Amino acid sequence: MTATVLLILGIVFLVVGADFLVRGASNLAAMARISPLVIGLTVVAFGTSAPELAVSLHASFTSQADLAVGNVVGSNICNVLLILGASALVAPLVVAQQLVRLDVPIMIGVSGLVFFFGIDGSIGTSDGVVLFVGGVSYTLFLLFQSRREENPEVQDEYAQEYGPREFSWAKVSVELLAFVGGMIC
Repeated sequence: MTATVLLILGIVFLVVGADFLVRGASNLAAMARISPLVIGLTVVAFGTSAPELAVSLHASFTSQADLAVGNVVGSNICNVLLILGASALVAPLVVAQQLVRLDVPIMIGVSGLVFFFGIDGSIGTSDGVVLFVGGVSYTLFLLFQSRREENPEVQDEYAQEYGPREFSWAKVSVELLAFVGGMIC
């Protein structure tokens, strides 16, 4: 196969896989009554970062550390500036207070932490452990916090969209299959 055909197939699998991954994961999270903000901050963020994870892991295993770090930092810059900027150009974005008070400062702090870790010229195993444990802790905190949702509007939204009558193991299985299929793509 030529490089062009492989590139086209890669793009098709990326688009289709991302769609399945994000839809399946988002629907599973919504069925579990997790807030839309938390779905975006965790499930969708992890889902759309899966290709970057694959690239960075491959780069790390093949001793291309610059590619791994550049991929992560460049992706975050692109997400904040280009993608968020383009979205705001299309339509004004309503920003939740939790995002402004908690999540944006954490993002800025973590970016500073990565900068601090890289000052010595490397991001080592101990730095990776701190970042990984921080990511898992942040995700668990968000999930715990979202399960304690007290906003009646958000609770009503869940009840309307994913009420008890709509829950079934068949739906969970379909969404789980979509999620796993998307990850594979």
